[in-house]
Amino acid sequence: MTPPPTIPVVCVALLGLLVFVLGANVTRHRAIRGATGNQAPSDPADRMFIAQRAHGNASEYVPTLAVLIVVCATLTDGWWLDALAIAATSFRWLHAVALLTSRSMAAHVPLRDVGALGTYATGIALAVTAVVAL
Repeated sequence: MTPPPTIPVVCVALLGLLVFVLGANVTRHRAIRGATGNQAPSDPADRMFIAQRAHGNASEYVPTLAVLIVVCATLTDGWWLDALAIAATSFRWLHAVALLTSRSMAAHVPLRDVGALGTYATGIALAVTAVVAL
């Protein structure tokens, strides 16, 4: 039995870690607010709102990226897959950091745009790689 490819496995693990770290951050904000605080804020500058959106956004993209990385790793190997896995993981982490460090969800943050566009590009490239590798 051949060992699993190291880089895709590490990238999937880092993507999973991102979702759980962001979830723990939301829990931290909920604990700070307590039972009587607003647990569902809508103000784009509210730190809990930003934390919730960072977690929600990661939860929307990470599962699909992780599945695509695993599927591609079972169909092919090499530098292309490694580069895509590293890029997808990096863009997701960059997007989360850009969200969490912004003053408001309404503020334009160029790094957030880079993270989002990079996620789209690498996700599409992984999907195409999966089909082409069949």
